[in-house]
Amino acid sequence: VEFYGYGRNHMKRKLDHGPDGRPFPSGKKHCKGNGYLSLVQATPTTFGDLRLANGHSAQRRRVTSGPPPSGLQDWLHTFQAWSGPERLLALDELIDRCETSQVKHMMQVIEPQFQRDFISLLPKELALYVLTFLAPRDLLQAAQTCRYWRILAEDNLLWREKCREEGISECVSSRRRKCARPGAAVSPWKSAYIRQHRIENNWRKGDTREPMVLKGHDDHVITCLQFSGDLIVSGSDDNTLKVWSAITGKVGLSAHVDGHTGGVWCSQMAVATVISGSTDRTLRVWDAESGECVHTLYGHTSTVRCMHLHGNRVVSGSRDTTLRVWDVSTGRCEHVLTGHVAAVRCVQYDGRRVVSGGYDYMVKVWDPETEACLHTLQGHTNRVYSLQFDGVFVVSGSLDTSIRVWDAETGGCVHTLTGHQSLTSGMELRDNILVSGNADSTVRVWDIRTGQCLHTLQGPNKHQSAVTCLQFCRGLVLSSSDDGTVKLWDLRTGAWLRDVVALQSRGSGEDVAPTLHCSIGHFTHRTGLGIFD
Repeated sequence: VEFYGYGRNHMKRKLDHGPDGRPFPSGKKHCKGNGYLSLVQATPTTFGDLRLANGHSAQRRRVTSGPPPSGLQDWLHTFQAWSGPERLLALDELIDRCETSQVKHMMQVIEPQFQRDFISLLPKELALYVLTFLAPRDLLQAAQTCRYWRILAEDNLLWREKCREEGISECVSSRRRKCARPGAAVSPWKSAYIRQHRIENNWRKGDTREPMVLKGHDDHVITCLQFSGDLIVSGSDDNTLKVWSAITGKVGLSAHVDGHTGGVWCSQMAVATVISGSTDRTLRVWDAESGECVHTLYGHTSTVRCMHLHGNRVVSGSRDTTLRVWDVSTGRCEHVLTGHVAAVRCVQYDGRRVVSGGYDYMVKVWDPETEACLHTLQGHTNRVYSLQFDGVFVVSGSLDTSIRVWDAETGGCVHTLTGHQSLTSGMELRDNILVSGNADSTVRVWDIRTGQCLHTLQGPNKHQSAVTCLQFCRGLVLSSSDDGTVKLWDLRTGAWLRDVVALQSRGSGEDVAPTLHCSIGHFTHRTGLGIFD
């Protein structure tokens, strides 16, 4: 270890003391260099010196097989007189002439001197820093080395960082760790990581148990699906919503929600509040636990086709070409955004900006407070059916087969993503990764910052018909299709993992409708819901 100064005039410490004022420990020597002070560990020159440096007695275990052979001292003096290369050559020859038991004896004497628990020798902060470079699987193995390593490997901040790297944002609460041994210091973040790892393994490997199928909309199409906690809300063209328990699979006593006079085409949910939009031109705010309609929101003059909820506000888009911003708690319409010249098909809202896409081939960015259209994003040559917005980039999918990435602040087109052959019906954006599902039966994974297509999810197990919806998180992609299947893919490699659902009637009209939602957890097909844990 070297402590550098700025010259001899700056060196105030005496050379017979270390930087902390204490005398240098034995076994170390100090020297005065050119403008710096060096603290140099005395290097052992022989194996005996190494044993002393490691704190072992100079009297190592002796072989008690009798008196030493005659001439041993002369032989040792001769060995010491040889040069280094000559000693190595002599050792090679000596080892070749040793029996197995003799080589084993040498290993028992030599090996312990080179085994150093460097982690235990480091300050705790440095030891933890070293452990941050280990993968979680290696951390679990390191915890089995010794008690001190286990204490370090259980550090909660260490596992919080590992969870952050994997996108795990919630730790396991103490009430969920009842199985922990009394007195055992178990990191809540480690428990969260292990739990998420087990869930992902369950998804990847499958489960022999049959999924729970929820039937209740008869032969009508389920058009939208939301879930929060243990509640699932399905909307249908039979004019109703149903609230299901994800635990029992049964419809709540008061949750067969009637009120709309037309088919329900879109919905949003937060905790126990549900907002639905219908062909009857209204939005309704419901209490999912009681089934009560809290507010009926009037204002649109045609079908409410899309909506997006953020906080206490919901933005709705309609075939009447307008968007409306509503206060969910009061039911009051706060703003009306006009500018589209055809039906509004999709909308995104992040609490600050509204982004909408319509059948007029346009994507628009709005300031809802002033009701001003900040940008009209022109470039698509056909209807815009899907949108994603993360506050920085707008991603739009169109019937013209292209996907466009826009800068939300400038309105400029950053990338045009080409490769799909038909309508992009569903997209999901997380960070810089975009996953798109298309009517050409393929799913593609993109990097929106480079515009590069990372994977095309196809091959022998690809969908046989249009992909209607998708979700992805934590390295897994779920996609559903008109072919009656829900497929699971590896996001990082693009490999097909398994079919989560394969309807026996696939290809005969019972498709998986565009209402897939997961965390990873739930999906729906045309006349029923399936629940997977």
